[in-house]
Amino acid sequence: MTRVIARLDIKSNDLIKGIRFEGLRKIGDPKTAAARYFENGIDEILLVDTVASLYGRNHLGPLLERVAEELFVPLTVAGGIRTVEDSRNMFRLGADKVAVNTASFAQPGLVSEIAKTFGSQSVVGSIHAVRRGSDWECLVEQGRERTGVTLRERILTLVDSGVGEILVTSVDNDGVRSGFDLELAEAAVSASSVPVVIGGGCGNIPHALRAAEIKGLSGIALGSALHFGQVSIADLKKEIKNLGQTGKATI
Repeated sequence: MTRVIARLDIKSNDLIKGIRFEGLRKIGDPKTAAARYFENGIDEILLVDTVASLYGRNHLGPLLERVAEELFVPLTVAGGIRTVEDSRNMFRLGADKVAVNTASFAQPGLVSEIAKTFGSQSVVGSIHAVRRGSDWECLVEQGRERTGVTLRERILTLVDSGVGEILVTSVDNDGVRSGFDLELAEAAVSASSVPVVIGGGCGNIPHALRAAEIKGLSGIALGSALHFGQVSIADLKKEIKNLGQTGKATI
């Protein structure tokens, strides 16, 4: 069954959200949001340090430790993971997985080192994808810098490096709440031999269900739709279960 993942973008001690990675504004407390989503049955929580690349390190340690102590749900941490030691520290504080993007371009061997040290299941290859004609280009530095690398090229590299999962976020759709980029999701699933999660654009349950219908998609990551109350986790999971059992949703 398709996993439902809550994405929490964090700056300093604040839960924030923007549109297409820009115009970030404070919308609440990340610990309170994480607790609410856990109580409502979320399958996994993704904690993203949105300024880690800018400042050269991840600042989520204290928050991660508190969340891990109180909430019994898989936790993935993204942002500023630049070394094996950074990963070790996140795992020590309670993370189940680390997601790597920018640093893995600068250090091609980083993903392999993390996978060899902690296992493939511990490392996620994060991709920020922007549409370029009929294809997608991968961006780094929280969507600020181009790489010239296509989606498929990047996925194949990450899989060869040993990632256990691919997380693809549509920069074009992020925060817009007009729906996932389904073509992007399908392209990622087609290129990958490991589980794929899609993020960016969900605004309601029908949007999520259209993504969940994609054969082979492992998970959907939601931010704004949860933060602004447009999606009930319980209702969404019920519909996904119906979809898996009957092949169709009730809405």
